[in-house]
Amino acid sequence: MHAIETDVLVVGAGPVGLAAAIELGSRGVKVLLIERNPRVGAAPRAKTTNVRTRSHLRRWGIAERLAAEAPFGVDYPNNMVFLTRLGAGGHELARFANAFNASPERDERYPEHAQWVPQYRLETVMLERVRELPGVEVRFETGFVTATQSDEGVTATLRTDADGEFEVRAKYLIGADGGRSAVRELIGAKLEGRHGLSHHYNIIFRAPGMSEAHGFGPAAIYWQIGKDGFSAVGPMDKGDLWFFNPGGAKPGTSLSKEDAAALIHERTGIDVPVEVVSADSWTASELLADKYAQGRILLAGDACHIHPPAGGYGMNMGVGDGVDLGWKIAAVLKGWGGQALIDSYEAERRPVHRAVIDEAMANYAIYVALPPPEIEEDSPRGEAIRAKVGAGVQASKAREFHTLGTVLGLCYGKSPVIADDGTPAPVHDSQIYSPSGHPGCLAPHAWLPDGRSLYDLFGQGFSLIVAEGVDGAEVDRAVGQAGRLSVPFTVVRPEGVDVERLYGAPLALVRPDQHVAWRGACWTDALAHATGLRDSVSAA
Repeated sequence: MHAIETDVLVVGAGPVGLAAAIELGSRGVKVLLIERNPRVGAAPRAKTTNVRTRSHLRRWGIAERLAAEAPFGVDYPNNMVFLTRLGAGGHELARFANAFNASPERDERYPEHAQWVPQYRLETVMLERVRELPGVEVRFETGFVTATQSDEGVTATLRTDADGEFEVRAKYLIGADGGRSAVRELIGAKLEGRHGLSHHYNIIFRAPGMSEAHGFGPAAIYWQIGKDGFSAVGPMDKGDLWFFNPGGAKPGTSLSKEDAAALIHERTGIDVPVEVVSADSWTASELLADKYAQGRILLAGDACHIHPPAGGYGMNMGVGDGVDLGWKIAAVLKGWGGQALIDSYEAERRPVHRAVIDEAMANYAIYVALPPPEIEEDSPRGEAIRAKVGAGVQASKAREFHTLGTVLGLCYGKSPVIADDGTPAPVHDSQIYSPSGHPGCLAPHAWLPDGRSLYDLFGQGFSLIVAEGVDGAEVDRAVGQAGRLSVPFTVVRPEGVDVERLYGAPLALVRPDQHVAWRGACWTDALAHATGLRDSVSAA
């Protein structure tokens, strides 16, 4: 059998691999996306698509498709309610409204609100977009066996039950194959950190009447802190589908459906018929790969970083990996990016991963404390315990549910393709996002007078944002350099936006991933540097 030829082989068709395939395929790159599983089932870990990921979906033209997939409507209140138990006799301890900025009201800081939606619905929307791209082929139930590489490309061996083993030749291989990544093992990357911090069950169940059986109002998650310990329960999808996540699992085990149903009744105190759909387990760990690449083989998502889900970062951070790798590999394959661009992937993403892991671990710390058993008592002692626990939750958990500073505010400060302008980098605050045009940071957002987002004006390649009154000769120099380098280039003159105030300079160069690459008053060789072509191109 002749080897299949493609530009990029992506191993893993979860949100990370799908993001990479969309970025590559939308730029005319030929992609083979494979997945060893059929990618079906009703046991998603991730349920929050954050404002950054939905902004990417807006670029891809599918944000509204995801909004239509919201099981309870996009205006369903994304509340986090802490209580002793959901059923009769339960006491509310604390409450957080509009967690993760999921309210659909317009916000000046970003173009898309977050969305509470099961991961499998997000995957469905992304896969639909992938299949609209003519150069992308998707093969499910296709496993990765091994690969070799040379200076010219990668030769991978794949396997299906029907066809046995076959070869694929590609210019690059992206390993988006999860926490047990075979691609990671192939390149000898090691996960460093702590494994087995705690063990939890992930139970999906159907329970008609569950929503009407309690009096705490609608919420995305009801966090139960009772005498039996900590657990989370909440509505997940249409058809009375709910999830239940208690701790105390034994590593590598799962519950029988009968035991899972009994545990749901015990912890919630709600006696309605329960049909358990699935009951598996998961382990919380804090792990980061010691390297992200070897030659033309690169890692993304859980293949190179794993942490507890506290804060909803994991899947969203993996989508960001796919975006970063996708546009950079496409630039190199299309001739307007140099090797330094691909080398910048680890330099940019690994510090972000480290910062997010630290944030997730800080959020995770509160989960391990077992409250006094009297917390559920209707007594002065119980009331005092609930007041103390509730105050502690209210004071400590805001950083998990209102964390826009981490979602939007982490910058690529040490990137080899970002032009430092010598000004102080913005100070990071996990909760407070202060938009900054400092090179490496996410481009500050603004709404235009006609209702469009500033981001809507950016092109597929690099975009130059120009303030009113800038000398046209500076813009001409930038356009000329883009032409010589064959870089896709868009000039953006946003009416009604004070560019210099927003970006700190009259000119700002924005990358395809919406991060600022350079800013200044006079054009330099910024584009040659930002594309990794500096060594082969003289200054404009």
